[in-house]
Amino acid sequence: MQIPKDLIEKANDKLSRVANSAEFYQVRSAFLGKSSQLTQLFGSLRDLPKEDKIKFAKELNAIKSELEGIFERAFDSLGSSNQSSANLDLTLPGIDHGLGTLHPISVITQKITSYFEQNHYSVFFGNEIESDFFNFEALNFPANHPARQMHDTFYLDDEQKYLMRTHTSNTQIHAMMKYGVPLKMLSPGRVYRCDSDNTHLPMFTQAEGLVVDQNASFGKLKGTLINFLNHFFDQEMEVRFRPSYFPFTEPSAEVDIRFGKKGWLEVLGCGMVHPNVLIGCGVDPNQFTGFAFGMGIERLAMLYYGVEDIRDFYSSNLEFLKQFNTSL
Repeated sequence: MQIPKDLIEKANDKLSRVANSAEFYQVRSAFLGKSSQLTQLFGSLRDLPKEDKIKFAKELNAIKSELEGIFERAFDSLGSSNQSSANLDLTLPGIDHGLGTLHPISVITQKITSYFEQNHYSVFFGNEIESDFFNFEALNFPANHPARQMHDTFYLDDEQKYLMRTHTSNTQIHAMMKYGVPLKMLSPGRVYRCDSDNTHLPMFTQAEGLVVDQNASFGKLKGTLINFLNHFFDQEMEVRFRPSYFPFTEPSAEVDIRFGKKGWLEVLGCGMVHPNVLIGCGVDPNQFTGFAFGMGIERLAMLYYGVEDIRDFYSSNLEFLKQFNTSL
């Protein structure tokens, strides 16, 4: 059997003159196809003695392997060349892929964060997976508080030691323990609760603020929130504070705004930081006082944009999202 020694050289020569994919496949078929010389030589092996069959098969396989490598590299090179020049038709109209934009909840989050940053609040992003201590115990939640139960909280283990945080207040505990006081901070982020309807979601976003200083007062808390709401809605808002209850603040209040024909709407919760929370973080309540406030970002976004169903924000409906930015 005569083994052609020049197949590699001939293949390289032919490939050097290939201009498109059709020509490439013609050349490849001539060297590796069913009717190629190489395939015919493989077919002739069956007529050889065993010793010769092994010898020539080894040589043919080496040539075939090298040819396959040559054609693979040539195909990659041809593809790059075609994409860059040969198949580029400059007369065709351009394709508008569109530009992504911020989600409306991200826009509202930035609007809130920017305001408090301008008022010298530090921004902290806490853990979404949290321990029971930072999510409940350090915030003065008693052991039998309803929020600890499975119908409100996504627990991650049978012992209920770890969970998806139910509020961003956990970040306040981390910040006080790590940085001490005085402290002026805002904590935006995702939180999780077992709840879902047209005004509630199992995952939503909050922003909570905390100020701990030697002269923090309920009067300063009221001024802070009234100024924020006026800024957020870009008008002077009618605001009222109603007594309420939160385990981590005392006294506590709900904050309502009068909103057009809707009347009074609840938008915030707030209060003076409970002494037990300060003590648990190593802060002397006789020297420092604090106030805290928390808001649901989707709630504010619904009012700001006039959205009736909170679930629309996360429906992945581009027709809905296009309302908030024309570049979508």
